[in-house]
Amino acid sequence: METASKTIVMGGSWGGIQASLSVLRDLPASFSIPIILVLHRLRNLEGNLQELFEKRLALKAVEIEEKEKLEPGHVYLAPANYHVLLEKDHTFSLDVSELENFSRPSIDVTFTSVADVFGKNTIGILLSGASKDGSSGLSYIFGKGGMAIVQDPEEAEVATMPISAIEIIPDCSIMKLKRIQSFLLSLHDH
Repeated sequence: METASKTIVMGGSWGGIQASLSVLRDLPASFSIPIILVLHRLRNLEGNLQELFEKRLALKAVEIEEKEKLEPGHVYLAPANYHVLLEKDHTFSLDVSELENFSRPSIDVTFTSVADVFGKNTIGILLSGASKDGSSGLSYIFGKGGMAIVQDPEEAEVATMPISAIEIIPDCSIMKLKRIQSFLLSLHDH
């Protein structure tokens, strides 16, 4: 399988499941850019997020496993209670270190890790959420020359996360979910 030249990393908490499904649901199974999705989940709850996404998306939804390789046509879901890191060889590693911003998985940890690998070819998207997790990671992506997209707070189920990101990155792209989806479709190599 070819190595990805770009990667999309997306994060959210409260309202993030619905928001990410809205963005991803019309992307084709052949979508050319891998997508890493970090959603805050209750630590001790074994909710089957993978099944929920599999039923609604053409993309292959997989819960990330240690040393799994990043490939196009996939949505990689951060497992509950692990931080997700991306290695230089485009494989994942799972980490159980301390909570960050009261969260594990932490959006900031994954955003920063992906930006260290993909630099300016990182597209970071922060969705609805009730915490500030993701803001500094998105700012890090932006600082590396990557793209920082924030869900329009007016549309977000809970605006805390988008507002926090906009305060830290005034030059980020603020978009409604439909616009984020059409932007991602415009990046797809047919």
